[in-house]
Amino acid sequence: MADEEVTSIWMQPEVHVRSGPGRRPGYSREQITRTAVLIADAEGVEAATMRRIAGELGTGAMSLYRYVPRRDDLFDLMIDLAMGEIELPDGPSGDWRADLTLLAERTRATGLRHPWLITLLTSRPTLGPHLLRVHEYALGAFNGTGLDIDDVTGFAGMLDDYVHSAIRREIGWQEEARRTGLDPERWKRDYMGPYVRHVVASGAFPLFNRSILDSRTAHLSPEERFRQGLDRILDAIAALIPSRHAQ
Repeated sequence: MADEEVTSIWMQPEVHVRSGPGRRPGYSREQITRTAVLIADAEGVEAATMRRIAGELGTGAMSLYRYVPRRDDLFDLMIDLAMGEIELPDGPSGDWRADLTLLAERTRATGLRHPWLITLLTSRPTLGPHLLRVHEYALGAFNGTGLDIDDVTGFAGMLDDYVHSAIRREIGWQEEARRTGLDPERWKRDYMGPYVRHVVASGAFPLFNRSILDSRTAHLSPEERFRQGLDRILDAIAALIPSRHAQ
């Protein structure tokens, strides 16, 4: 209900159910969340229901609500568990460009391992401890650049938008490849290729023709395309850093 009081899972102390003689051992939020993530990785986030998680753990679904009261809480826990896989140094190195490149590439790797992550992360406001750690690293990378906090938060958000969009696009291609049984190269060559050649031959779209015939970008691997776009974002940020702080 709209007027129902909602409290973040991060403000709710975890329940520890004691086990005793003849009683089933208790569970933990982490155990429930890891089970949910395994299900979501294999079958999609829609499959990670409390009933399904309970079945994997060998218990009843209602018993799990003592640990994770709402499905939204489960989503927040899943997001944060995945974000915890992003390995970062204890703090930025002082080379803002290298630090942000590292963060972007490791975020991409995590997003591709968990195809549900970016959809959840970009569709709900959440601030778990691991997500805050990653965000703090991104903001800290700008220390010493002379940028004010509004620019820093804006640029960090812009970088997030690029990384998340790139991951979503790459996952979409992977899912389409699985659905059709065509890998991306075969999809371009056998499915789209004949139509693209028809369009090029028509001459109706000269700029499109140039993007296909003359551009290197159209033929990059996903990793190369990601890094090229990332470099352009970082170039744009560098242009706005006061010259006395630019590297």
